[in-house]
Amino acid sequence: MTDSSRAIADYWNAASSGFDDEPDHGLRAAPTREAWTRRVRGWLPPGPADVLDVGCGTGSLAELVAAGGHRVTGVDLAPRMAARARAKLAAAGVPGRFLVGDATAPPLQEGSFDVVLSRHVIWTIPEPERALRAWARLLRPGGRLVLVEGRWRETAEQTAPYVAGAERLPWGGGIGAAELAAVVRPLVAELRIEPLSEDAALWGGPVHDERYALIAQL
Repeated sequence: MTDSSRAIADYWNAASSGFDDEPDHGLRAAPTREAWTRRVRGWLPPGPADVLDVGCGTGSLAELVAAGGHRVTGVDLAPRMAARARAKLAAAGVPGRFLVGDATAPPLQEGSFDVVLSRHVIWTIPEPERALRAWARLLRPGGRLVLVEGRWRETAEQTAPYVAGAERLPWGGGIGAAELAAVVRPLVAELRIEPLSEDAALWGGPVHDERYALIAQL
């Protein structure tokens, strides 16, 4: 583990205990949970699929994936996040596998997933374009890449500082849909953008910055 990845893991380990306090992280409120359930169901194939939740955090989306009948694997750099995800799915009575690993190079076999799902992760990564290429290689032919991202103008002054050197992250503070689509398009056969900013239920209230899902297919 590099010094940079160690610092990132330490940051998210420290954040893990309060991570689910955010409405869209913990999905504790019924309207928020139902809103994410509808979205996730629409992004995934109808039949049982092998889904990788990369940068899975505490496993809230992984739980929705598993509850929908899919086989879910989660990867997170922070051991405490992965542990909380493992416990969350066990408490819900749904199966899931959770590993500690770097999102830039997940410790998994290429071509072994039908879907790679990532939410609010790409901005945290020192080499995001390398990560996207790695995620695409994990997909089987015809597989889907689902990226829930945005540009975090709204919270820029409200959040605690990220790790030292974060100002040098290529996409620190988020990335717009058009810019991300331009990077992903050469890796896939087709893609679409699904705006999410106006769906207040997803976030526990209104938001005024750019939030979206990019859904691409190999």
